[in-house]
Amino acid sequence: MKKIFVLPILTAVILSSCVSQKKYAALESKQEETQSLLDSTTMKLNDCLSENKAMTQQIRTLESTNSALLMTQGNLATLSEKAAENLNQSLKRLQEKDLKITALHEALNKKDSVTLALVTSLKGALGTLEGDDIQISVEKGVVFVSISDKLLFNSGSYEVSNRAREVLAKVAKVVKAKPDFEFMVEGHTDNVPIHNSCIEDNWDLSVHRATSIVRILVNDFNVDPARMTAAGRSEYIPIASNDNPEGRARNRRTRIVILPELGQFYGMIEEGMKKAEEASDNMLNEDIRTNINQPNAGDKPEDGK
Repeated sequence: MKKIFVLPILTAVILSSCVSQKKYAALESKQEETQSLLDSTTMKLNDCLSENKAMTQQIRTLESTNSALLMTQGNLATLSEKAAENLNQSLKRLQEKDLKITALHEALNKKDSVTLALVTSLKGALGTLEGDDIQISVEKGVVFVSISDKLLFNSGSYEVSNRAREVLAKVAKVVKAKPDFEFMVEGHTDNVPIHNSCIEDNWDLSVHRATSIVRILVNDFNVDPARMTAAGRSEYIPIASNDNPEGRARNRRTRIVILPELGQFYGMIEEGMKKAEEASDNMLNEDIRTNINQPNAGDKPEDGK
C-alpha cells in the first residue's frame, strides 16, 4: 500500500523537474539572445559615438576654417581699400607732377617766344647791315649780337666811328623797346700785344672799347645805364685761330649780350606752379565731393526706394 502511494509522488516530482529544466533552457536561450542583442547594440552605440566625435571635430575644423576665411576676406578687403587709396594717391601725385611739368614747359615756351621776338626785332632793325660784320645768334636763351671791330673802331683805337653809330642806333631802338631785358657789352681782341701812351695792353683796350659803346648808347640814344654792364674780355675768348689775319680779324669784335631778366622768367614759373597747385586743389575737392555723395557698399536702400 505504501509503495503504491510513493510511486505517484515520485512521478510528480520527476515531471515537475522536467518542466523546470525546459523553462530554464528557454530562459537561458532568451538571455543569450538578449545579451547578443545588447552586445550588438553596444557596438553600434560605440560606433555612433565615435562617428559623432569625428563629426564634431569636423564641424569644429570647418568652423575654424570658416572663421579664418572670413578673417582673410576682411583682410583682403582692407588691403584692397588701402591699395586703392595708395593708387589714388599715386595718381594724384603723378597728376600734380604733370601739371608742374606742363607749367614749366609753358614758362619755357613763353621765354623762347620772347627771345624769338627779340631776335626777329633785331634782324628787322639791322636789315641789310647783318652779314659777316654783324652776326645775331641765340645760345641757351641768350641773344648775342657780335659786331666786328672794323665796323666800330679804327685799329688799336677805342674811338667809335660814325658808321658804328648807325648800327648802335638800331640796336638801341630794339633794346629800349624791351625794358625787361638787361645787356652786357663785351670787348674782345686778338692776341697781338699792344702798348702805347693810351693803352696798356689788350685788357685795357677791350675795356675801353666796351665802355665807349656803353657811353654812346647812354649819351646819344638814352638807353637806361642801369640795364647795362661793360666788360673787357681781352684775347682770352677767341672764336677763331689767331695764327692768321682772317682769324685775328674775327676775334677783334664787340659783343652785345642781351640777357632775359631772370626775375621775369622765375615769375612765369611761379605763375605756372600756382596754376598747377590750384588745378590740383580743384581735383582734390572734386574727389572729396564724389566720395561724400557716393553711398557706402554696406548701406541698404530704404523700402520703396
